[in-house]
Amino acid sequence: MHNLIAMVGQQGQGGGNILLSLLPLIILFAVMYFLIIGPQRRQQKEHEKVISSLSKNDVIITTGGLHGTVINVKDKTVVIRVEEGKIEVDKTCVGRITKKG
Repeated sequence: MHNLIAMVGQQGQGGGNILLSLLPLIILFAVMYFLIIGPQRRQQKEHEKVISSLSKNDVIITTGGLHGTVINVKDKTVVIRVEEGKIEVDKTCVGRITKKG
């Protein structure tokens, strides 16, 4: 019985140790957020801004490496003019705008 009371008393004192044992995990999550998640969110917002600002006669480069000029902007796709004709690509495939038309 005396040992049981002693163990209960030790468990009450160990509450602070749980917080100390979780501290490295919390620090690791914070570092991961600032090094990986934060910049990725920022890059995604910039890409959405590029997609929303597409207009006719913009010169673009797709993520696949195609260079072309925007002919028509639709809801989810963009028609671009390339050397051999025209191609319709998804808006998410637009990598960057090299020249605003």
